[in-house]
Amino acid sequence: MSPVMMTRAIPALKAGVFALALGGMTGLAAPAHAQVGAFKQAVAEAASASEPVAQFYRDTKFEPIWTGSDESSRLRRAALFRALEEAGTHGLPDRSAEIADLMNILRNVQTTRDLGRAEVAMSRALVNYAADLQTGLLEPRRIDEGIVRKKHQPDFASYLTGIRDQAPVAFLRSLAPQNPQYQALLREKMRLEALQAAGGWGPTVSAKKLERGDQGGAVIALRNRLIEMGYLERSASLRYDTALEGAVQKFQAAHGLDADGVAGAGTIAEINKPVSARLKSVLVAMERERWLTPDRGERHILVNQTDFTAKIIDNGEVTFQTRSVIGKDHSDRRSPEFSDVMEHMVINPSWYVPRSIITKEYLPKLKANPNAVGHIEITDSRGRKVNRSTADFSQYTARNFPYAMRQPPSRKNALGLVKFMFPNKYNIYLHDTPQKSLFQREVRAFSHGCIRLAQPFEFAYALLAKQTENPKQFFDGILSSGKETKVDLEQQVPVHLIYRTAFVTPEGRAEYRRDVYGRDAKVWAALERAGVVLPGVQG
Repeated sequence: MSPVMMTRAIPALKAGVFALALGGMTGLAAPAHAQVGAFKQAVAEAASASEPVAQFYRDTKFEPIWTGSDESSRLRRAALFRALEEAGTHGLPDRSAEIADLMNILRNVQTTRDLGRAEVAMSRALVNYAADLQTGLLEPRRIDEGIVRKKHQPDFASYLTGIRDQAPVAFLRSLAPQNPQYQALLREKMRLEALQAAGGWGPTVSAKKLERGDQGGAVIALRNRLIEMGYLERSASLRYDTALEGAVQKFQAAHGLDADGVAGAGTIAEINKPVSARLKSVLVAMERERWLTPDRGERHILVNQTDFTAKIIDNGEVTFQTRSVIGKDHSDRRSPEFSDVMEHMVINPSWYVPRSIITKEYLPKLKANPNAVGHIEITDSRGRKVNRSTADFSQYTARNFPYAMRQPPSRKNALGLVKFMFPNKYNIYLHDTPQKSLFQREVRAFSHGCIRLAQPFEFAYALLAKQTENPKQFFDGILSSGKETKVDLEQQVPVHLIYRTAFVTPEGRAEYRRDVYGRDAKVWAALERAGVVLPGVQG
C-alpha cells in the first residue's frame, strides 16, 4: 500500500485508552510515486540516528510495519502501546510520557514525510524498550568500578523483524528474560508489591537480643512479624518458645545468617527491614539478571558473592555447591563481577605474588628485615634466586622494585593445593586455601579478590568427572606427586561471578543477603535516577 493510501485510511490505533486516529492527508496533488519517494526519504533520514533501525528499513526497502491501514499494522501499534504501558511490571521506568509523545506524533500526521517520521518513531520506541528489557536499563561499568561485566549485545534489528513476522503480543512478551530465576524474581516482585499495598509485615521489633525463654512486647512483635513473613504458624504464645526459635532459624537460614535460633542484633536488623527494602533488592536483582547473557552454558559455574557460595550448574540444576571466601571490603580487594570461561586447573600450584601485594605488603617488610616472608622465593628477571643476605631492599620503591616473588607448591601455599583458571585481565580465579577456619564465619570477605573454596578437591572431582572415569583417583595421583601440574578441561566451563542480594531457590523460596560491598545500593540509586520507582512508596 502506498503512503498516500495509508494516510487516508489509517484506523483507530487502539480501543479505549488509545482511541486515536491519524489525520488524513489533504491537498496532495503529486503523483503516488512521489509520495512513496518522500516517505522512503523521511524514513531514511529519521532512521539514520539508529543504525539497527536504519539497516532494517534498508533491508526491507523502507516498507512500513506500523503506519499501514491494514489490520496487522493496527495490531502491532496496539501491542507496542500496551507493552510500553506495562513496562513498570518489569521494574522499568514509567513510559507514560513516551506514550503521549508517540500518540501526539501519530495524531499530527499531515504529510507523507510526517508519516515516515512516525513510522521510525514507533520502531525506535520498540528497539529502546526491548533493549532495556533484554539487556538492562543501566550500563554496569558506570555504577561501580568492581562491576566490570559487559552486557550481552543482541541483534537489535531483529526486534523489528520479530514484531513484523510474529504475533505482536506474543513476541513482545517473549522479550523479557525467560530464564527461571528472572521469572521467579518477577513473581516475588508482584508478591512484595501486594504486601506493601496491604501494609507490610507490621510493627518492627524493639530489642537488642531475644532468645528462648524471653517474653514481653518485643517477643510478641517478633512472633507477629515472623508470622506475616510466613516463617511461623499463627499462635497466641507470649514466650520465645521452641516454635519461635525454629522460625528464627528458618529466617536466619533464608537470609545468610548463622542459624542458631537466637535473635541477636544482626538477625533483628534483618527482620526489621521493611518490604520496600526487599522490593528494592528484587528490582536490582532483575536488572542484574538482564545484564547477564541468556546463554550461560548447559554446564556453568555460578559464584554469588553476597551468598559466599560457588556452585556447578548442570542443565539448570545445582550438582555441586561449596562455601566460598570473597575479596575483603577494601577498595583494592573487592572481588569483581564478570563472566569468563574456565580452561584448566593447576594441581600443586605455585603462587606468583601479584605486584600489588609485593609492593604494598612485602616490600616494607623486606626493608625492615631482608629475611622477612622467608617462605617466598625472590627471583630476578632471569629467574635466578636473589641472595637475601647481600640484597639491599632499602634502595627500592614500589615503582622500581625489580624482583618477582613466588611461593613454591606446598600445603601452606596461599593457593592451597589446587587453583581453577579462567584467564582474565583481573587476575581472578578460584582456589584452595590453608585458612580453613574462615569458612565457618558468617560473612566471608577476607581475600585479595580471588574466590577461595571450602571444598576444592570435591569441586575438582566434579569438573573432572566429565573427562575421566575415576576423577578422585586421577586428581589424588597428581596431588601426591607434589609436582605442579596443569590439567586442561576437555569441556571448558563458563564462570559467572555475580552479586545478588535477592534470589529465588529452586524450591521457589525467596532469599535475601546483605549488600557486602554496597554495590546494590549504588545500582538502586542509578535505577532511581533513571526513573524506576517503588509502587506506593515515596522516598
